[in-house]
Amino acid sequence: MRFMVIMKATAESEDGVLPATEDFDTMGKFIEELVDDGVLLAAEGLAPSAGGARIYFDGDKRTVVDGPFTETKELIAGFWLVEMKSLEECVERFKRCPIQRPGSGEQTNLEIRRAFVPEDFGEDFTAEQQEAVEKRRAKAAGNN
Repeated sequence: MRFMVIMKATAESEDGVLPATEDFDTMGKFIEELVDDGVLLAAEGLAPSAGGARIYFDGDKRTVVDGPFTETKELIAGFWLVEMKSLEECVERFKRCPIQRPGSGEQTNLEIRRAFVPEDFGEDFTAEQQEAVEKRRAKAAGNN
């Protein structure tokens, strides 16, 4: 099963406060463990929402709103894409994630969501559509 583990933004991350050297080292060790165990597919930190945009869809109308966005608790600061046997395994692994910054006064949250697989879509997702998805994935993997 694939899971996206989402690190929620904080006021610090939205202000552009970068991790300290020791935070990079500590998180690096955790990420290296995921790599060594063969479960990490991707991991990225995200820049503050001030440099981003949202696109709102209403029928044929598109509205673009530039950041920053005010609801920090709804924003994402980074993510991991991992492959694990179960949600329980993923939860146990990420309970060890070293993201707490003692003294920051702000709680950091992770959200874990399972990525869909073809079987989740039932009969409406045809074999041809599944094959097209696999071809796009292979093509995208070759472009990286």
